[in-house]
Amino acid sequence: MSYQHVLVAVAVTPESHRLVAKAVSVVKPTGGRISLLTLAADPELYNQLAAPMLDNLRGLMQEETQLFLDELTAQAGYPVWKTTIASGELSEHILAACEEHGVDLVVCGNHNQTLFNKVTCSARRVVSASRVDVLLVPL
Repeated sequence: MSYQHVLVAVAVTPESHRLVAKAVSVVKPTGGRISLLTLAADPELYNQLAAPMLDNLRGLMQEETQLFLDELTAQAGYPVWKTTIASGELSEHILAACEEHGVDLVVCGNHNQTLFNKVTCSARRVVSASRVDVLLVPL
């Protein structure tokens, strides 16, 4: 089956390069598109006592996330059509991106090794909520 638009759910980790490489191998033969989606870390989760600094921290984390997406894009070896930094529930953003941009394959990674974690991980929610094919890559 050939895919025309692959959405890669990435995290700010070195393993994301493997996910992008997998997406490139899928779309390159057909000249399809690749989009990247990641969640921005929410600084409120780290320290609720640092309220005056949260805006600065939020901006810094957003900038670091964008720099990482820029690095993934530069090293992909294939044009990346769109990058998105979102916040909130990953599966909701994936569903919206699939509908809005005609995505026909979602690529995401699974960092969890135990059986319990595999059953409860966020990738499970993506798989169960998705209306398109999902490629789950073990990391």
